[in-house]
Amino acid sequence: MRIQKLNAQDMNDIKQHEYDLLNEIGQDSLVTQASLSDRLGIAVGSVNWYIKRLINRGWVKVSHLDRTRLKYDLTPDGMSIFTQRALQYMKSSLSVYRELREQASNLVLDLKNQGVDSVYLEGDDERMDIMRLTCIENGLALEESPGNILIRANGQNFEVILEKVI
Repeated sequence: MRIQKLNAQDMNDIKQHEYDLLNEIGQDSLVTQASLSDRLGIAVGSVNWYIKRLINRGWVKVSHLDRTRLKYDLTPDGMSIFTQRALQYMKSSLSVYRELREQASNLVLDLKNQGVDSVYLEGDDERMDIMRLTCIENGLALEESPGNILIRANGQNFEVILEKVI
């Protein structure tokens, strides 16, 4: 067995389809190229090409079960690449979460320092879930309908809108 030193270049070179194939093969080593094609929404010829690339990189091993059936197995290097990519995604996701959480905390503290005691949150996605949690933790009441102060997500930031009271 050849031992391959995994490096940042390997992580940067892996295509999304290759990662998806590693995932599918890791779940079912008896998977066929036709079913991989269906599951991943790519042509069988492309599946074949990507699998050959994974084999050449030493990340997948193929063995013949009989004349027409193949078995694909992740090698230790393939499993390592798959795991490293998953960890990299988790770290990136946590970094985004931390940034949004910090923005939300700063915004809520600024509002509280200005004497604001309630806000209306517009939107229902993960960013607004972070804002909702931050408001609750910091004692900022959540209004059921738009009032004087509305907070909504704007890209990777939060936006405060002051409504005019008529």
